[in-house]
Formats: sequence, structure tokens, C-alpha cells
Amino acid sequence: MSAPRTIEVGEIQVQQIVEQEGPLFPIHSFFPDLSPDRLEENRSWLEPRFLDPASGQLILCIQSYIVRTKHHVILIDSCVGNHKNLPIRPMWHQMQSDRYERNFRANGLTFEDIDYVMCTHLHTDHVGWNTRLENGRWVPTFPNAKYVFADRELSFWTSKAEQDPESCPWVIESVLPIVDAKKVEIVRSDHALDDHLQLVPSPGHTIDHYSVLVGRPGNDALITGDMVHSPIQARYPELGMMSDYDSTIAGETRRRLFGRFCDTSTLMCTAHFPSPSTGRVTRWDDGFRIA
Repeated sequence: MSAPRTIEVGEIQVQQIVEQEGPLFPIHSFFPDLSPDRLEENRSWLEPRFLDPASGQLILCIQSYIVRTKHHVILIDSCVGNHKNLPIRPMWHQMQSDRYERNFRANGLTFEDIDYVMCTHLHTDHVGWNTRLENGRWVPTFPNAKYVFADRELSFWTSKAEQDPESCPWVIESVLPIVDAKKVEIVRSDHALDDHLQLVPSPGHTIDHYSVLVGRPGNDALITGDMVHSPIQARYPELGMMSDYDSTIAGETRRRLFGRFCDTSTLMCTAHFPSPSTGRVTRWDDGFRIA
């Protein structure tokens, strides 16, 4: 079980719920445009924390963030989930693990405690625990929560599920049952929940991806979602990855947001960097470093 770790952001507490961590994807498959020469230039700092030298696979973390404010308990991204039909990803297909639930409870929470589930985007490893299998039906895992989806993101994936359901089974299992249960709150990707929590549009990886800014200026954190997957994308913001909707837009987003938060106190809470997954942005030649 992962030991609970709490990040203090003013009066707000941020906690991580890890579902999986380790070498998951070959780096050149994950970043198709990463040249062998560029990888060699960066191997010395990528290995062994971010890149497994034995397998050549990226070391990634699959996790949620819990944000506790005075008024709400918010879950940001819900990982892969159990019993999901994901044949394209054998390591996640029909997964049956109690790690997520154990780590969730280790933070002193029950599923009933969650007020909002915010999905930065609707890819399989960010929506899976939205639902759980109960008597052959997919039901909301967090019964008291509203699930916050960006409007254009939901529209895109709903349409894709209608046109080609086999291409996105996770939408049918983990997204549409939330809509059917009338648990969804559809917002713009710049929506503000309150004075302490603001969605930040960060498109490119998906059509209407958002990140989540918590706290107040001078004492805040940006929960990035898949705006960035690995620190090599901070070093080279234009480096796209295999599942991008539009890698050009994704690169523009990274350069814009890293530039905005560079050399400030804002803490980056990344979705997939290995634990502890957090750091601050500084300049590195024409790119950035998160450390």
C-alpha cells in the first residue's frame, strides 16, 4: 500500500491515489517522433527514474488526485478501474486489483465522501473508476458525486461511441453510464467551481482537455492531467505522444502553460510522472524543467 502523502496548498489539501506504477510503454512507441539521437542526449537524466534502462520502457504512474477544500472533496481523474474491456491494453484489460481501493481508504476516505469527480479528459486511464460493475451493470462508483466533463470533450466521445463503439469501449463502460444516471455536470473547460478551484483549458492531447488550478496566486498548484506525460515533454514541449488528438496544439499548450508558470511558486501535480509526481517549472534552454 502506498503511504498517504498530503500536499498543503494554503488551506487546501492535495493527496495522491496510486493505482499502478512502473515501466508501461516503450519510449519510442509512446513518443513516435522522439529520435534516437535526442533520446541519447537525455538518457543520463531520464534513467533510471523516468526510463527503465533494462526494458527501454517509460516509467509511469497511473493515479488520481484528491483535493480537499473547506467545502468539497474532489477527485481528479479516476484511473483505469476494474473489469474494464480494454483488449488494446493487455495490462489493463479486465483488471482485478484492490490497490486503488486500498490506497483510497488509506487517505481516510470512502467513495461516498466524494462531492465532485473531475475528469481532465475522457481517455481510458482517466475515467475507469467512474463506474464499477454491480450485478452486471455499470453504476457510478461515487454515488454522491457530480461528474464534471468538459462540453466539447463529452460531445466528441459520445459521437465516437455512437459511430464506432468498438474503438472506445471505455466510453460505453465508464462515461455514458454516468450520463444515463444523471450524475454529470457539463461545463466549459474554463469553468470555475469556486474562488479556490479553476479549470484551465489545455487542449491538444484531446479535443477539450482541461487542467485544474487549485489555491490562490502565490500558493497554488496545477493538476495537469495529460497536458504533459513525461519530463522530456517539458524539455521539448513540441514532442507529441501516440494518443494525441492534435500534437501541434498539445505542444502549443505546453509551451503556453509552462511559460505562464515558469519560475513561480506554482506546484505542478502531474498525472503520470513517477512518484512523487510533483515539481516546479524552471527554464532549460529553449524548454523547461519540472523538478
